[in-house]
Amino acid sequence: MPKRTLTAAEAARALGISLDTLRRWDRTGKIRVERDSANRRVVPLSEVERLRGGEGSEHLSARNRFRGVVRTVEIEGLLAKIEIDITEPARVVAIITRESAEQLALKPGASAAGVVKATSVMVEL
Repeated sequence: MPKRTLTAAEAARALGISLDTLRRWDRTGKIRVERDSANRRVVPLSEVERLRGGEGSEHLSARNRFRGVVRTVEIEGLLAKIEIDITEPARVVAIITRESAEQLALKPGASAAGVVKATSVMVEL
């Protein structure tokens, strides 16, 4: 019989988040957890699959797709602002000039931020 629940650590790993984030999501209601006989968090596999999203649209070629959980929805007039908490690990690759890399003194292990420039962000389920 297949396993239908994951430990909190297994679920956090599957979602690409820390165990502390999973606990915080549990307290704020972003994730539904259950408790085992020892009162430890266990996460239904269906809940992990819900948060990871469906695999149906993975055939698209866009690399700047970051899966997550909707944090807020603000609707005003004809527009809606959607904020998404990213739940999976992501890697950003940038091609910059040598001069820029030298000016920034970039080296492996250094802290840096990657900024994705786009004219629009689309939301998919």
